[in-house]
Amino acid sequence: MFCFQCEQTSKGTGCTDFATCGKDEQTAILQDLLVHAAKGIAQFNHRARQLGASDRAIDRFLLEALFVTVTNVNFDAVAVERKVREAATMRDRAKALYEAAAQKTGRAPESPKGPATWVPAPTSAGLVSQGELVSILSRRDQFGADASGLQELLLYGVKGAAAYADHAMLLGFEDESVYAFFSEALYAVAEEHPTVEGLFALNLKCGEINLKVMEVLDTAHTKTYGHPVPTPVRVEPVKGKCILVSGHDLKDLEVLLQQTEGKGVNIYTHGEMLPAHGYPGLKKYPHLVGNFGGAWQEQKDEFAKFPGAILMTTNCMMEPQDSYKNRIFTAGNVGWPGIRHIPNGDFTPVIQAALAAPGFAEDGPDKTILVGFGHNAVLGVADKVVEAVKAGAIKHFFLVGGCDGAKPGRDYYTEFTESAPKDTVILTLACGKFRFNKLDFGTIGGIPRLLDIGQCNDAYSAIKIAVALSKAFGCGVNDLPLSLVLSWYEQKAVAILLTLLYLGLRNIRLGPALPAFITPKVLQVLVDKFNIMPIGKSAQEDLNTILQKAA
Repeated sequence: MFCFQCEQTSKGTGCTDFATCGKDEQTAILQDLLVHAAKGIAQFNHRARQLGASDRAIDRFLLEALFVTVTNVNFDAVAVERKVREAATMRDRAKALYEAAAQKTGRAPESPKGPATWVPAPTSAGLVSQGELVSILSRRDQFGADASGLQELLLYGVKGAAAYADHAMLLGFEDESVYAFFSEALYAVAEEHPTVEGLFALNLKCGEINLKVMEVLDTAHTKTYGHPVPTPVRVEPVKGKCILVSGHDLKDLEVLLQQTEGKGVNIYTHGEMLPAHGYPGLKKYPHLVGNFGGAWQEQKDEFAKFPGAILMTTNCMMEPQDSYKNRIFTAGNVGWPGIRHIPNGDFTPVIQAALAAPGFAEDGPDKTILVGFGHNAVLGVADKVVEAVKAGAIKHFFLVGGCDGAKPGRDYYTEFTESAPKDTVILTLACGKFRFNKLDFGTIGGIPRLLDIGQCNDAYSAIKIAVALSKAFGCGVNDLPLSLVLSWYEQKAVAILLTLLYLGLRNIRLGPALPAFITPKVLQVLVDKFNIMPIGKSAQEDLNTILQKAA
């Protein structure tokens, strides 16, 4: 096996025998094969679309197939093998779609090579052998480090965008241009003669499409649950039976809230589910009582201490410990061998486990944090923000957010925000916020200095806020007193980074470490075009540099 798609990859170069995230060798190799199979589907699906034919079932399958391979989503080799075999059926369906479209337009159908010709082995061992032949290393040998690295950058961006598109799809919101690009990108990665120039262009197009995906997801969330509003969220326990919901899927949370009404079970959010408390359509449930714990990488300790049932949605899964493995459940694309999966939205087993668990014996202190500062809430007070800047009360804005993780070096973000001058405002999103979101940053003229914009996909809100401020000040976004200091971990962060680059944002600081799949040559191009840079060894030094340049 070889995998270097996340920030915590072994030795900063790649996982080989066992993945840092917890994937075993078989699962990792089968995921490589699933991606290979998805490319084969796209070779026909993209051609069919060019002839005016499409099949939503194929499009949705590609979403799921890509999402399954995102870091910390599915560790179950049996489930991944099932998806691989389903991919062969979908490939045949895409082939038939293309050939029918070609016949209809009077064209002779092409016979693509590579992934399109793959035939699944009859045994699990055979599939693993096939997966070994289509690894990243084999493509690196074939195309070189720069081209194969850009292929991976594109693939990881598409994986991240697919995860967001899947969230929106589950709420009934889809977009044809998004589906078209996923097939186009996979088709391009399957090509036999990639060029560095062509791959750079496709990566920026991926950023453009991910912006559209985040817009669709924002619409899905706000049309379904209303625009987030500033809301205090309790971060200490409430006496009673309890269920903890982690991941990103607001739909699963809503269904669980509906199914637990009147049952005497309190619901808590964990990790990236924290922003759910700001949505009117979710906060209306009185038994959504608060948030428990912090970011995903703390779950082994936090889940062991939580005296109820636990539901994992979307991703952020880690190996369950014995102390809670009998009361943790997965849903959607998430999976772990031996852990009970809820395939159909009936959370009865989760509720039963919660009722059987002891629950919290007493209330904790009455401590809260603020969430709910999406673009609608912030732009609603934009005039006050602009006035504060013009009056000199606000000197600078920092967007400090992104993925959290267990790798050393992430205390940088705590130090950075703690050291930020009192006349600056910090926008934050995603689980990186847990490094500092319980600190008291105070206010400036009634405006909180820390504004929690939401989940990682709510980078869309941050972009809308930045664009609105640039219009208010009559300048470009790069000319605003705004600095981006980002942390990354997995593929959704890659998709967001590509979106920021597509928008032309410069001077982004990224950490804790730069992606292993970005070669020195590719990095130099990004530096030359966008002045992207790694975070420094000292947050205070970086802060001083930023503010000196802004002065």
